[in-house]
Amino acid sequence: MASNALIAVRVAPETKAAFRVLAQRERMSESALLKQLLGVMLRSADGSNSPVNERREATNRDSRLSVRLHADDHLLLHERATARGMPAATYVSTLVRAHLRGLAPLPRDELAAVRRSAIELAAIGRNLNQIARMGHQSGRITGPTREDLRAMLKVSEGLRDHVRRLIEANVMSWRAGYVDTDR
Repeated sequence: MASNALIAVRVAPETKAAFRVLAQRERMSESALLKQLLGVMLRSADGSNSPVNERREATNRDSRLSVRLHADDHLLLHERATARGMPAATYVSTLVRAHLRGLAPLPRDELAAVRRSAIELAAIGRNLNQIARMGHQSGRITGPTREDLRAMLKVSEGLRDHVRRLIEANVMSWRAGYVDTDR
């Protein structure tokens, strides 16, 4: 990984204090503000300070967000992101986007697990249905009663349908991308 070069400058204490106030007002570190000012000056000297570049810079600046976390929260974030096979920043972005848009996206592995669960629930439902059918035809059931089987079948079908709706909502939320979903 390449290291960044350092530019250092000495200024009067009043200038330093004024610069600190400006950085705080912009909610930036002094280093970030200085780096931004250098970039503006270099682009303007280059002649690349066009309205298109200014819009792109404003969009890029607005699309990035820095968040400070307590050390223990940072550790939890990395653990949860790693468990989902995602970089921490992607995990946070997914959570924030889901919260803001009322979506429920699952990472690929978790969505696959939910799909497998739906398949298993459907198999259980089919098996219960076969047991109920055999009991109905023969008139004898050892073990659960017909009502028990009907209740288990109803629960199984309800769970299956709920999981299917969850899967559909997740698939739709991932497909929605950054398109306005209010339409």
